[in-house]
Amino acid sequence: MRFEFVADRQTKVKTFLKGHDISKALLAKIKFKGGSILVNGKEENAIYLLNIGDEVIIDIPDEKGHESLKPIKHELSIIDEDEHFLVLNKPAGYASIPSILHSNTMANFVKGYYQENNYPNQQIHIVTRLDKDTSGLMLFAKHGYAHARMDKQLQKRSIEKRYYALVSSSSKSKLAEKGEIIAPIARNDESIITRCVHPSGKYAHTSYEVIEKYGDVYLVDIHLHTGRTHQIRVHFAHIGFPLLGDDLYGGNMNYGLKRQALHCHYLAFTDPFSKEHKQYNNPLTDDLDSVIIDLQNNR
Repeated sequence: MRFEFVADRQTKVKTFLKGHDISKALLAKIKFKGGSILVNGKEENAIYLLNIGDEVIIDIPDEKGHESLKPIKHELSIIDEDEHFLVLNKPAGYASIPSILHSNTMANFVKGYYQENNYPNQQIHIVTRLDKDTSGLMLFAKHGYAHARMDKQLQKRSIEKRYYALVSSSSKSKLAEKGEIIAPIARNDESIITRCVHPSGKYAHTSYEVIEKYGDVYLVDIHLHTGRTHQIRVHFAHIGFPLLGDDLYGGNMNYGLKRQALHCHYLAFTDPFSKEHKQYNNPLTDDLDSVIIDLQNNR
């Protein structure tokens, strides 16, 4: 894959490219795996001294992908796709990446899709993951350079993700119409799966706004400022309003849900190549909609 730049200062090639998120590892890949660096049409090395206005072209070799990741043919709900990114609507019930417990995952499905379409880059790069039983929007980078550039946005917290959740309290407490939940999240010493709020944990920040109230159940729109494991589930359990269907964190299991009531409905980021601000909206799934309809009918 080819990318073109114009030097805006006198500096070494490697220093200039670092400003465009080309890492040392990627430079090494270009050097040793069949790529090239061209300056004004002539091949040069990473320490070549650029002048202002020089045209710099890098050719990044194709990625073969990991042989350990098995491609699986599975229908994908594709929201958007270009040469750099793939946005999917993930159904509940599928993990993002393989593990000891999960082998039928979104990563397997995307690799199957790449192979079926003979894409030159076969490595899977997940930018935004979702828990197995969370549905909604997922972002994949289609090559390592795109992933590196999105990692910069993740570090700056400039990728915006919003979720819908259904929450309730067993104590009949009232949930404030808007709120900020700032509480550190740590591993639970008594479990290899669950997390908990604990002073030893990592900083975690969640904002929410109540969209609708159905008796003791609230539909909330949630904005994640950080991305800790199980963050939404842990934070809402911490304030006494666990998600419906979330048996792991004390959620109400009386609404027929087979998973936690959590759906990523909004994703926004700046495309680092086109500079276009992209945003995607995704409606609630049928199972969560059915719960809301039942709640409305029983008001």
